[in-house]
Amino acid sequence: MRNAGVGALALLLALTACTPPAPQPSASSQPPSQSPSASATATASPSPSATGDADETAPPQPGDKVISSTITHDWSVPGPTTPLHTDHQNPVPIAPPPAAPLPTLYAIGAGQHPADTPPYDQLSFRFNGGFPSYDVEVVPELVADGSGLPIEMPGTGTILEVTFRGAQAHTADGKASTVTSAPAPAVGYKALTSYAPAGDFEGVLSYGIGVGRPMSPVPETKVRVYEVEKIEQGQHLYVVAIQLDATAWK
Repeated sequence: MRNAGVGALALLLALTACTPPAPQPSASSQPPSQSPSASATATASPSPSATGDADETAPPQPGDKVISSTITHDWSVPGPTTPLHTDHQNPVPIAPPPAAPLPTLYAIGAGQHPADTPPYDQLSFRFNGGFPSYDVEVVPELVADGSGLPIEMPGTGTILEVTFRGAQAHTADGKASTVTSAPAPAVGYKALTSYAPAGDFEGVLSYGIGVGRPMSPVPETKVRVYEVEKIEQGQHLYVVAIQLDATAWK
């Protein structure tokens, strides 16, 4: 049975693979499992700034609401050999056709939160279908999946790479992106300077996040990761928000 399941997964990932062009929750989805260094804290009444509501991609509509909010990784510096890791066990396929077989990236949002303690910049990834597993780590350069060529990210002091596993950002035929809205690649904030896609192939979806170069002598920037399940613009979304501590730029 184990070999059959692995074979089915490989077949599904091969069918949904592509290179990126520039529902209701599943009852069988399991809660996330973090790396030992992660701190997970569920918030019963999350504040709007903490849950990424200020990063919505369009004006709120009646019925928009936050269902749940969880810190999967509290403020820490992800080292090059100690990524922030969160695992979600989703069935494959996550929903029957014509729905996508994997959590699918729907939108990307960016926002600044200067009034919070600490202040932070945020890049949020909104998925349909469920939360994918993911890693967040510091990398010396962003490399394109497949070609292995470096992706330029000028004006950055550090590059974070977020790698989603069991996820996709393309349609079933592999010819179009499923991302309906996203900020400009050159975001231009102090902590969050830019972002860039690095790959979307065989269920692995990756992005680089450019972190600015603070005037502070401490080069490391702390990172926090929030997960939010919410209804937004009539969509049932699963948001993974990458938050960068902006204290060094105050």
